[in-house]
Amino acid sequence: MSKKKDEIKEEEILEETEAAEEETEAAEEVNPLEAELADTKEKLLRTAAEYANYRARSAKEKEQTFSNAKGTVIAEILPVIDNLERAIGADSDFESLKKGVEMTLSGLMASLEKLGVEQFGEAGDAFDPNLHNAVMHVEDEALGENVITDVFQKGYKVGDRVIRPAMVKTAN
Repeated sequence: MSKKKDEIKEEEILEETEAAEEETEAAEEVNPLEAELADTKEKLLRTAAEYANYRARSAKEKEQTFSNAKGTVIAEILPVIDNLERAIGADSDFESLKKGVEMTLSGLMASLEKLGVEQFGEAGDAFDPNLHNAVMHVEDEALGENVITDVFQKGYKVGDRVIRPAMVKTAN
């Protein structure tokens, strides 16, 4: 019987050893997975931090671009303001004042042109609902279909973007 006990003990020891080896192998398999998981977590955190930095940098650049654009527009308009202030302070007759205001308006329009602003809406043009706001309508046999007869307020656009539609009176 002792031989059988020894064999049983031996079998138990072999089974325990095999189980321990399997646990060790499983632990070795888990360690690379844990290492890979930690590496992936680190990459994810770095990516999230880079994205947060990108968003902050983009917001700052957008704000700077807007501020620069405003500065450019104001710099173009300041000479017009200076001319208007000089006109108000000048001692002159009506004709001289009118001529000064016309010159100032001409300077302002030149400044707007430099900024890419286009003026539109003339009598005789074809009515376009994308560019014009018809506030009045008149029936006139002498004029064609959808023709602008009067312009109450000129329209302005930059490129294809309408800043303000022209306020017009149309015929037919």
